[in-house]
Order: sequence, then structure tokens, then C-alpha cells
Amino acid sequence: MIQPFARGLARVVPGAFLATALLASATAVAALPPRVQQVLASQSIPASAVSIVVRDAGSGEQHLLWNQDLPRTPASTIKVLTTYAALDVLGPAYTWKTRAYATGPIENGRLKGDLVIQGGGDPFITAERWWRFAREIRQQGVEVIEGDIVIDRSLFAPVPGDRYEFDGKGYRTYNVLPDPLLVNLQTAEFTLIPRGDSVRVEVDPPPANLRVTNTVRLTDGACRAGLRGVTVTSFDDDPLRLAIGGRLSSRCPPMAMRRALMRPADFAYGTFVSYWRENGGQFDGGMRLGETPADAKLLVAQESETLAEVVRLVNKHSSNAMTRMLALTLALERYGAPATQENGDRAIVEWLNGSGLAMPELVVDNGSGLSRVARISAENFARLLGHAHQSRYYPELAASLPLGGLDGTLRN
Repeated sequence: MIQPFARGLARVVPGAFLATALLASATAVAALPPRVQQVLASQSIPASAVSIVVRDAGSGEQHLLWNQDLPRTPASTIKVLTTYAALDVLGPAYTWKTRAYATGPIENGRLKGDLVIQGGGDPFITAERWWRFAREIRQQGVEVIEGDIVIDRSLFAPVPGDRYEFDGKGYRTYNVLPDPLLVNLQTAEFTLIPRGDSVRVEVDPPPANLRVTNTVRLTDGACRAGLRGVTVTSFDDDPLRLAIGGRLSSRCPPMAMRRALMRPADFAYGTFVSYWRENGGQFDGGMRLGETPADAKLLVAQESETLAEVVRLVNKHSSNAMTRMLALTLALERYGAPATQENGDRAIVEWLNGSGLAMPELVVDNGSGLSRVARISAENFARLLGHAHQSRYYPELAASLPLGGLDGTLRN
């Protein structure tokens, strides 16, 4: 039974659907239960705006059908489609690799050339793993990089638009776009620490190329507003600059906020340089974008978490960027580089068709749910869940779904 998913959709919202495989004792009915009607009426939601399918996961017996064939906006529930497709096509043990290459010899600890960092599409490069990546390069005998750091992003085609496009809140992690070298979801934590007559700002992870202007003023009084009095300004013409201003009570404890910032390559480069120097390495060059030369020497190939673990993180915490990178990985494996969103959507549709799950009304549109055009019917979502219930990878998928009142996006 796919109960966690059912709990996640139990909150009735306009245009929503409920597609679940829960067991039920009632026979199939074509009318909404009285309690459901009461909830809809209390929220001024017309019954025509809701679709429901309740079906026995084992026998396929129908218990409730309501507007089941109408295309609906699935929001983040469509991640179940993308993650199940990835599990079925790639297998739960699938991994990605982030590689470092040298374009010249290493003599007496000095790399006589550039260091090329090749993004492999890993959806979950944490700050800790990025620190370890720098450490592993140091362990190859490299102490000084005499050339530049070259970022190879050729695995994915450039994603059109920018992260401010969807709702203007590009500083939110849910708006981060996929990238073959996406470090820490392109997000840093800013901690504001009242100290003496000023406020110290700490950034983690700390990009070496980020310039932070801090004009936060301390005020007296109780710490009631918290960070609501603090302003953060980014600059389109200078993505490496950030200004933090406003007011913070001197009685506040250290307070933190998370922000997506910079461009993917700039963020990856800046944090790598910080960790490189932290590990005792020396570097005075700059950053370039480019592809890995054919004669470059492989230094390090860091393997990612397994797909099963990534899927758990995606579904528990509803990560849009990570989901989109799964779709791009499907495109990459089926059609080759550079992977595109269109080929990712196409790969998912072809997998559905090949699995006997053709969905004529389906609009995938990146597979994450951060979309105003994605569509699927409750009937076809229920078919998908029924198919998943019979899959050999059902345990991995079911374990990835958030549990109502316990964890992930449904914790509260």
C-alpha cells in the first residue's frame, strides 16, 4: 500500500488530485464522501476542481472514482514519476562521478598546467564531499596549481532562463537550476552573530570569490523581529557581490538564513578554492569554462551516493534541482551528451510507453513539479502507483516517500 503518498495528498487544494492505492472496505462509488464534501465546502473549493482515485493496490478493485480522467497540475507529486522512472531505468545502484584532470605534469608538488574539474551530473555534492574532493586531489601530490581552474560543464546543455524566472525568488533553493557541477545545491548558510557593537557574518560553505558588504546595524530591545529586519541584496551586473544590511537586535542569538547565490560554476569554483587552501594547497590563478582536453591526466574520480539514496533525498525533501538532474541523467543515458530537458521529458515518456503506461494527457515539463504547465490525470497517476507496487524496486521507492507527521515535507 502506498500510504505515505496518500497522506501527502490528503490535504485538499484547488486543482489537486488524490491518486492512491489504499485498501478500502467500500464498493466503488461515484460520489464524494460527506466528510470530503464538507472540507471542500469549508474552503470554497468546488468539487469539480478535485480528482480522486481510491483503488486496491493488490486486486485493482475500485473504491472511489471522481473526475479521474481530467488532466491536473501535479506539483511536486510528479517527482514520484521521475524517481520511479530513474530507479527502473538506471537501477538503485547507479552512481555519478565528478572528476579532476591535470593538463600538465606534476613536478615537486607543482601542477605545471591547469586543473580541470569535470561535472558528472552528481545531484548531491554536499559541502563535506566537496571538501573531500579537494583533499583527494592534494593526496595525489598536488600542492600548487600553476595554471587556472577550468570548469567543464559540457555534460548538460545550458538550461534556458534563470532561477528568478518562476516566481522572482531566485535566492530560494527550490528555484536552483540543474547543472553538471552543482555544489551544495548552490546554496550557502549565512550566520549573523551580534558581537560587541557590530554584527559578524559567517558564510558556509565560503566561496573565495564572494564579496559580502555588511552594513547590519545593532539595535536595543528584545529579539522579536529576528532576521525580518535584515535585508539581502544581490546584483545582476555583479553576481559575485552580496550586500547585507538592515537591523538586528543585540539581544538576538546567532541567527542563520540560507540563500542560493552566484552562478553554478562561480559557486563551485569559489568553494573549491576555499577548500583547496584550507587543505594546504596554493593557487593564484583564475577560473575558465571549457571542456576537458583529450590528453589530460585523470587525478581523481569521486563517486556519488547511489541513486537509491538520492531518490530518498529527492522525495523526502522534494528537491527540484535534484529531480531535474535525474531527468537529465535519463536523457544522457539514452541520447548522449549534452543532455537537455526536452530529451529528459522524452526519455520519461518513452519509458512509460514501453512499460504499458501510455498517458496521452501527460506533460512532464522537467519532471520536478516546479511548473505551471505540467499535467497528469489521477487515473494515470493511480496506474503508475499500481505499476510501482508490483516493481522489484518498490521497496526503494516506498522508503523514499515522506511519512505524514514524521519526516520530510510532511513532518508538520
